[in-house]
Amino acid sequence: MNSAFIAVLLGVVGALASNEDCLSGQYTASGECCEQCQPGEGVERPCGVSQTVCAPCLDSETFSENFSHTEKCQPCTACTGLLRMKAPCTDSNDATCVCNYGYYMNELSQQCEPCTKCPEGQGMLYSCEFDHDTVCEECNGDTYSDQESSREPCIPCTTCDEGVEILHPCTSFTDTICEVTYSSVIPTTYSMGPYDITSDESTPPEGLTESTTTTTTNGDSQQRLYDGLNDKLIPIYCSILAAVVVGLVAFIIFKRWNSCKQNKQGANNCTANQNQTPSPEGEKLHSDSGISVDSRSLQEQLAQAQTVVTMDEEPCLLLPLHTREKVEKLLFRGSEGDDCNHMDDSDWCNLAGLLGYEEERIATFRQEEHPVRALLSDWASKDCASIDALCTALRKINRDDIAQSLVLSPNAPKPTATSVV
Repeated sequence: MNSAFIAVLLGVVGALASNEDCLSGQYTASGECCEQCQPGEGVERPCGVSQTVCAPCLDSETFSENFSHTEKCQPCTACTGLLRMKAPCTDSNDATCVCNYGYYMNELSQQCEPCTKCPEGQGMLYSCEFDHDTVCEECNGDTYSDQESSREPCIPCTTCDEGVEILHPCTSFTDTICEVTYSSVIPTTYSMGPYDITSDESTPPEGLTESTTTTTTNGDSQQRLYDGLNDKLIPIYCSILAAVVVGLVAFIIFKRWNSCKQNKQGANNCTANQNQTPSPEGEKLHSDSGISVDSRSLQEQLAQAQTVVTMDEEPCLLLPLHTREKVEKLLFRGSEGDDCNHMDDSDWCNLAGLLGYEEERIATFRQEEHPVRALLSDWASKDCASIDALCTALRKINRDDIAQSLVLSPNAPKPTATSVV
């Protein structure tokens, strides 16, 4: 009997314990406790025949703040009108909206209303915020406020220096007015009529005997200060900008000039053999050790302690007379004698065309007694003239024989070098 009672008692306790563990308090058809969706998730399919199905809320769009087996994701609140967002909407918290700057929430009307401005004679004690209005205080004997504002507190009154007369004492509306001494007056331009020169020079003109002080607000004085700074800074900015533009233009011009100069120098450089023939000035005395020694250069080295290297080059097309005559003769196909100089279908016409000459210029060369010589002399004066360019043009008209003779000519121009060590 006792064992049966204990079994029944344990069953009742187990049932009560299972009910306490089911936080939702609802069960499925099979008797399972319905699960709750955590914050940040909403119910997609409620608990019933089957278990609860949850889905995450979309950040900044929907939210869910509580544990629930029935609540879906709620849309986020939009802060519009006179409201501004204090905290953004997340998947687990709604957006927090408060009144915009310059407004506060009225507890009675639950509407955003403009902040109260403290009148003249009163200053701001507590500034206006989104949850409360401005709190003003009366300015006492040593403070004042001469403007209507919701953010300006009472300003301390000006204290006059010792020995300076107080023309008007400080009130809650106006600042103290002190007598202006002439040493502190800013010089101004004014017109003065003729007066008796015998009067006391220390007596100021009648227009200056009455001194007044004009008190301006902080906003006006700051505005004048900013205007003055802007007037002074604008010319400086313009000067800096102009200097930068001029510098860029000068840099571009210099780079273009330098590039053109290098291109021109590269065109003027002549291609020569690798073997260099030393000039008479560069002759050396060779010792038995194989070192080239110039006694005169050695003395200059001891005197100057430096190395000098000079390069001398002959003109690119400075060919010997017999070489020029050979080129002239070879440029005429199958012709002999002096009469061949005036043949129209000779190779020199094709060569002139490859060297960049027009038909009119070629016709001018035909009028010369020696047209090939005139052609080569005229072309040699150009910046682009070189032995290599001439040989290339000869090869294009299938005159490799002439090009080879120019390259292998023993009297071909070569650069000479003189080194002083």
